[in-house]
Amino acid sequence: MFQTSINLSPDLNPEERAQAIRDAYNQDRSQMTLMLAHQLKIQEVEILRALQGDTAYELDATRWEEIIRAFEALGEVTVIVSNGATTIEVTGQFGKFFNKDGFLNIRTDSLDMHIRGWELASVFAFKKPSHLDKHESLSFQFYDKRGNSAFKVFLNFDKAPTPEIVEQYNQLIQKFGK
Repeated sequence: MFQTSINLSPDLNPEERAQAIRDAYNQDRSQMTLMLAHQLKIQEVEILRALQGDTAYELDATRWEEIIRAFEALGEVTVIVSNGATTIEVTGQFGKFFNKDGFLNIRTDSLDMHIRGWELASVFAFKKPSHLDKHESLSFQFYDKRGNSAFKVFLNFDKAPTPEIVEQYNQLIQKFGK
């Protein structure tokens, strides 16, 4: 497992702390931000905030449902959900949306999700070298009110992005950016 030599001292001011997080990330830009957050003992969203404008682009979280509904046009994607004990990766397509009891539901043949939007607080577009084979990975990442990952949607999880995928990714950033 990757280890970082970065120590986030409580004496750091906010800019110094953000720079220390960027330094830790830059030691291996292909590392999983989930693992880096664990090593630094911080919430994963803090890493994306520190990388804002470099590889992370914060989107308007108040438009979370519109963003999710826009994923239908992307075709097959990989959705990753992690909690304290397990990570699950599912390949599927967004669609067949409906709202019930406060949940946004997705019920396609390949993807079954029930999203509690009231728990979502942050959304980022994020690109980085894949930890699998270093190709550029493009994703949209949703974080809850505690700064933990709610779920991540990868446009090209296991392969280099096509020009069309890059264009769709950039269009979504343009449309939903803060």
